[in-house]
Amino acid sequence: MARGKAADSKRAPRGNAPDSFETLRGALRKFATERDWDQFHLPKNLAIALSVEAAELLEHFQWMPDQESAALPAGKRAKVREELADVLLYLIRLADKLDINLVSAATDKMAVNAKKYPVHKARGTSKKYTDF
Repeated sequence: MARGKAADSKRAPRGNAPDSFETLRGALRKFATERDWDQFHLPKNLAIALSVEAAELLEHFQWMPDQESAALPAGKRAKVREELADVLLYLIRLADKLDINLVSAATDKMAVNAKKYPVHKARGTSKKYTDF
């Protein structure tokens, strides 16, 4: 497991593989345009597809013991990797259609979460901020 995880995170981009959200967004636009799929890529449809892919990701963990979920066997890890990619691709495509910069949105949300979950209250607990 550790070898696969390290190899995945340190792998250099292959050929013309996108290396950022911006280049991935452009590649997804091109992919959809070449196939005349923009007519189907309405925000509602993309949100539904994103949810379906997230459910497919969850399916790989259903009924799995906690320890196994933290150390996936290679075959299962490969399938989870594919589902994660599907989730990311639909998320980027949806954000593009809605003209939302995901990095900016995530950065803003982290700032909101930092206020909701200050370290002195949230450290070491899984309580929701409304329970502090």
